[in-house]
Formats: sequence, structure tokens, C-alpha cells
Amino acid sequence: MKYDILLIGGNGFVGRVLAAQLQAEGYSVLLPTRHLASARELRMLPKIHLEDADVHEFDSLQELCSRIQPSGAVINLVGVLHDKPAEPYGKVFQAAHVDLPKSIITAMQMNGLKRYLHMSALGADSHGPSMYQRSKGDGEAVVKASNLDWTIFRPSVIFGAHDQFINLFAKLTKLFPVMPLANSGAQFQPVSVDDVATAFTRSLKMPSTIHQSYDLVGPTVYTMKEIVEFASRKVDTKCAIIPVPDFVGYLQALAFEFLPVPTLMSRDNIASMQVPNILPLNGVDALSKVFGISRRTLEGMK
Repeated sequence: MKYDILLIGGNGFVGRVLAAQLQAEGYSVLLPTRHLASARELRMLPKIHLEDADVHEFDSLQELCSRIQPSGAVINLVGVLHDKPAEPYGKVFQAAHVDLPKSIITAMQMNGLKRYLHMSALGADSHGPSMYQRSKGDGEAVVKASNLDWTIFRPSVIFGAHDQFINLFAKLTKLFPVMPLANSGAQFQPVSVDDVATAFTRSLKMPSTIHQSYDLVGPTVYTMKEIVEFASRKVDTKCAIIPVPDFVGYLQALAFEFLPVPTLMSRDNIASMQVPNILPLNGVDALSKVFGISRRTLEGMK
């Protein structure tokens, strides 16, 4: 059977929302994952076919692409937030943000596929201050250098019912009556996962989006302190948020990196905050202006 869409990274936070939207639009979707057990809710969608596959294995990726209609599309949502310090970035970022897009492009070319939608990040820059930003920037360069009909999406922090950003802070404000917060003035423009998914879905029927990059942001700019305060209100807790010097945050992040569990905040995350994660001056609000989406607010989050 040939499918309309190959959705890579579809078993994650954004992917699950996008898969449901694609199904609602009538697309058949091939969704590879190494974690079938965690994808039970996706099994309920009749036009979503789950495949036990490792997209980092090129032969597997090439075989997946061979099952997509020539008029179909490949969507890559893969992204990681943490890696061990290295220059210009570590092996995890290299594999996920640079090597995987290269492999996808090659596999698509081998199978005569042209349409490619790529998830990047607001602030992606090959010369940016963080490893994350540099690797995302290099990934974009790989995509732009291809002969594919590509579209790149660059969202700010993505929020939604099952996100790992607002919900994480909500849990922390439940646990701690006082929260020291470094980088409290760092700026973000959170965007709804539903709006991001809608932009991906609509672009499939918009030839004008080919060879374009779009910054995706919500309607409001918040500081880190304001986001944590919102998270506290969301779960109806009282948590005193105490701004502390940035060097304290750096030391906290350094300590977190030595814990045997996924880190809450890394030094690389802090480096990313040197650049406001908001729509650039003279930037275009793509969600409203290009995709005709009435952007959801953080306050409307359920």
C-alpha cells in the first residue's frame, strides 16, 4: 500500500496532534516509531499506520520512503533539546538535526519524492550562541541546499495540554513553595501546538509555501518569570518566584547535567536564552498572515 504522508517523529507531542489533523483532512499516514507501546492512542486513528522502524537506519528510511506516493510528502518533526558539550555541537544534536535531514533528503531523492516539510526552531542559526541553535541552523542549511520542494517551520516554545514546558513548571510549583529562577527576564512567544499542526497541514495544499521558511509564534510575548507564574496559576498553587543572578542558573544547570535523569535545564538551554525567542523585528506573523489562523493564547490553554 502507498501512503500520502510519511510522518517522522510523529509519536511525539507535536506529532500526535498533527497525525490527528492529517487524518481529519483525509490523508493516509505512515508513522514510524521505535516505541509502539506508547502510541496506543494513534492506533485508534484508522488512516494512521504505525510501523516499528528506526529512521536513523538509512535502509529502513529508504524503505519507508518507497511506500509513499510520488505526489505525497515527508514531514520531519524530529528534535532533541539536550546534548553533551562539544564544538560546534554534540553527537546527539548532529544525528537528530543534521544527519537525519541529510538521510531523509537522500532517501526521498532515491524514491522520486519532492515535497518535504521540516521542523526547525525559532532562533536556529549556524552561528548562534547554543549548540541547539547551531545544529538546527545547520539542519536548515542542508534542507535549503536540496532540490526538494521544502518548507521550513520555526516555532517558538510550543504549548499544549501535554507539553513538557508549561506542565513541567506547573509540577514544580506544586512541589516547591519558593522557586529561585535564573534568566527570569528571558523572552518567549509561546505558540499553540494546534496552530503549529494546522500550519503544517495547510501548507500541503499551498504551493506558495514551497521554498519558504516561517516563524511561528503566539500573540503574546512573556518573560520566563511570567510563564512560571502562569503555570502556577494553572494548577492553583501559590509559589513565590525569586529571580536570582544568571550565574546561579549556570551553576544549577551544570549540577543538573550530572544527574542520572533527563536534565531540567542545561547550560546549552541557558545559552539559547541569550537570544529572545520571539518574532524578529519586522518579522512576519506567518500563522495569521500566511495560513489564516487565529492564534490561540496561552491563557486559553486547557
